[in-house]
Amino acid sequence: MKVEENIMTQKNIYFLSDFHLGAPDYASSLVREKLLVQFLDEIKDKASEIFLVGDMFDFWYEYRKVVPKGFTRLLGKLAELSDAGIAMHFFVGNHDMWMRDYFQVELNIPVYFEAKEFERNDKIFLIGHGDGLGPGDHGYKRLKKVFRNPVSKWLFGILPPVAGMGLAHYMSRRSRAQTGSTEEVFLGEEKEWLIIYCKEMLQQKKFDFFVFGHRHLPIDYRLNSTSRYINLGDWIRYFTYAVFDGDKLELKSYKGMDEKIIRI
Repeated sequence: MKVEENIMTQKNIYFLSDFHLGAPDYASSLVREKLLVQFLDEIKDKASEIFLVGDMFDFWYEYRKVVPKGFTRLLGKLAELSDAGIAMHFFVGNHDMWMRDYFQVELNIPVYFEAKEFERNDKIFLIGHGDGLGPGDHGYKRLKKVFRNPVSKWLFGILPPVAGMGLAHYMSRRSRAQTGSTEEVFLGEEKEWLIIYCKEMLQQKKFDFFVFGHRHLPIDYRLNSTSRYINLGDWIRYFTYAVFDGDKLELKSYKGMDEKIIRI
């Protein structure tokens, strides 16, 4: 094996999600954005790949010739990492599902709209944001179909950006107010719908790791002797991420809040 190939196998794969940049206000969002850029800068020499697993932004809509204002520090860092040869992946979340081709063209980052399977070092991963998977939540699933419809996307696009963005941020704030603090409580395997979904998928095929976001609670749950479900938490309360070294997948907190991680 060549020296260069050996160095690559020693590098890590990182997973993180749910930054919700833009919320709840510019000042606090900027603090999180700078912290996130600091983290990415610290791992750039250790990373072979980085998976961004949705809800990077609290809202994102790409008009045909306009993209949302702000987030220049993060977007610049992503461009730097991509240009340096680090493979980047972005999964849309329920807050930033209205992507076009900005990430692909400007940042050379592929964008995925559904959960996707990856194989790394003989380990099988199923990775996705996680919204709309598993049983229940039929109201959201219907709403998701409406939002994903190209006609809905077009209708929103004909609104002036100032009106459209204002409406979107209002709806996002209302959604967070209704959710409250329920996301911080582990509901048990019989009520955690992503755990139920993972178990259903294991009946069809073996996966070593299921990696999702959306839940906003960092969870490392052993499904059986060979499979684990990892929820990446968020960068609002927990500042958590997962790292795969080619053998082990670990869930950690960048701000030293590892005791908050649910490990079962």
